[in-house]
Amino acid sequence: MAPAFLPLFYFLLFFFFFAFHLPLCFSGESSAMESVPDLQNTMYKVIDGDPCVRLLNLSGPIGCANPGRDKVLAPIIGFENVDGMSESSAILVSFEDFPSLFNRISDDLSFASKVAGVLVKSRTDVQNNLKGFSPDQKFPQAQFAPYHNFSYEWNPIGSGIMWKYYNFPVFLLTESATATIEEFVIRNENKKRAYTSNVAEFDLVMQTTKSGTHDSKSCLKEATCLPLGGYSVWSSLPPINVSSSKQSKPIILAVASMDSASFFRDKSLGADSPISGLIALLAAVDALSHVHGLGDLSKQLVFAVFTGEAWGYLGSRRFLVELEINSDAVHGLTHSSIETVVELGSVGKGYNEGVKNFFAHKEGGSAATDMTMTALKRAQESLLSENIKVASASASNPGIPPSSLMTFSKENSAISGVVLEDFDSVFVNKFYHSHLDDLSNVNSSAVVAAASLVARTLYILASDSKDVEDSVLASINVNVSLVKQLMGCLLACDPGLSCELVNKYISPTSTCPSHYVGVIVDEPSSTPYPGYINDVPRFVWNFLADITSIPREHINSSGCQQGCIRDEVCIKAETDGKGVCILSTTRYVPAYSTRLKYESGVWNVLPSNSSDIMGIVDPIWTESNWNSIGMRVYTVQNAAYDRIVLFGGIALTILSYLGVAFSRALITKAMKRD
Repeated sequence: MAPAFLPLFYFLLFFFFFAFHLPLCFSGESSAMESVPDLQNTMYKVIDGDPCVRLLNLSGPIGCANPGRDKVLAPIIGFENVDGMSESSAILVSFEDFPSLFNRISDDLSFASKVAGVLVKSRTDVQNNLKGFSPDQKFPQAQFAPYHNFSYEWNPIGSGIMWKYYNFPVFLLTESATATIEEFVIRNENKKRAYTSNVAEFDLVMQTTKSGTHDSKSCLKEATCLPLGGYSVWSSLPPINVSSSKQSKPIILAVASMDSASFFRDKSLGADSPISGLIALLAAVDALSHVHGLGDLSKQLVFAVFTGEAWGYLGSRRFLVELEINSDAVHGLTHSSIETVVELGSVGKGYNEGVKNFFAHKEGGSAATDMTMTALKRAQESLLSENIKVASASASNPGIPPSSLMTFSKENSAISGVVLEDFDSVFVNKFYHSHLDDLSNVNSSAVVAAASLVARTLYILASDSKDVEDSVLASINVNVSLVKQLMGCLLACDPGLSCELVNKYISPTSTCPSHYVGVIVDEPSSTPYPGYINDVPRFVWNFLADITSIPREHINSSGCQQGCIRDEVCIKAETDGKGVCILSTTRYVPAYSTRLKYESGVWNVLPSNSSDIMGIVDPIWTESNWNSIGMRVYTVQNAAYDRIVLFGGIALTILSYLGVAFSRALITKAMKRD
């Protein structure tokens, strides 16, 4: 009878071995597991990071995505070990080695075929170890320049890697995620002969990949992407009386951009380029708002903050189209009334040993341009104690640098203007359109100086007089605290958009600011639904509306709930649910490609028009849709070990069956004998 119990004995031995051995595998963590989610959290580690995503234009895709419709699973190795890479792997790389890795990927197709994904480390002091890094081109958006020297290098350090397509996922890790992944890589190195390995699982599947739509025209048709775009903002000081029958005054238009770009979608801070110019413009408007008698000046001050400029000058081009068709979004403005344009570009690095240096790049040789240059010099003289210097840009430059003024000049050569920058012939920003262009890359004193210079220049131009009294100019002072506050709100996560100034006007959807343009999700409108507008444009609109408004004698305690009267707008509605009606000429202007039209819920690409010079070269940028984006790491058993377990299990099953059959035969034989 004893042999009959052998199979049961082996089964019990097998069971108790795993029953007692399995808890040890969790290293004491099993006591904390009380549910399936607890078990999942123990097994899988979700990794925080910012992805490079897939964008498309009329020619094809750029950016990053999973190569197919499924998640990517690959072991993680360090960059220093890529030469011995025998299988498709995810590469952990420092930012110092990031450019060389991508250069090799571009040059070596055999190597590129083994790259399953890239994980980029984060470190706070990485800028100190780099000579510079710009993933943009050496002449950004050269096709929109009003001159033909496209080979000029405004951005000599530019590598152009953000304009290429990578058939694998790429994530910029947070500092905590970097530490986690580094630990996993060390474990992999220590387990070379073990039966387990640590892997990364990438979920960066794009709907354009699933549907096979590989350019903007096809993906818009199949609704697997959305156009890049958003909403620009313009305002006037003082408000324009649109109901007046008087002939409108000539307009002095001051502009800045509020969007940037980066290899990593949501890490587009653009501190120097262009947000330093935006902050300087907002501070200049604030300074001018405290000056009395602006309505008596000869010319009208108008301020425009464009979005989408990093992706084909979407904001400024659409602004000019809206002017041409005299839409509600620009009611009160006319194309012909714009006398000159003053643009604030990159101004955050115009500081050297106590001296604030700026360069005026001018377009057009009209009298209006000469007046602007004269006004800049006069404003500089009024700020002698501030050690501010303004010089004309080098005559050897091919023309103005990449800027919104290019749009105005190319659309109408009669419009002249000046772009104020912190560089002469080449960018001094070594991190142009990089996530490293952050708060540490700009100087608040330079931004204050630029704001002071522009505020006084605009007043001189609007007064149309060469004899503006020194006492009047001396009364135009920039609020230094406001500049520092704006820098903290718009260029850092702490306090970020949770700062007191932003929360005075809006309820932001996130704390960390990002100046990526985003996508336009619904029919464009001059009165868009706030939920379709990004945090920064909503804040800029509320802020400008507030500081350019005319105080009302009687404030309605019910707020905006009963509606505002004509020429009034409602601000702060997000913060208290009621808002305040104020008299202000502040409007949203849709920003999207001039070659797109929204019809019956679908975006259609219009044929190119010879009269639209910039439309002919417009790439028409779109962003692929996706269901989810994420990444996690965990430990898996090697396939060889899985095969051993499989065959061992089969062998055990067979032996158990034979043992049972043999035991039954013995028992039957014994019973017959009895």
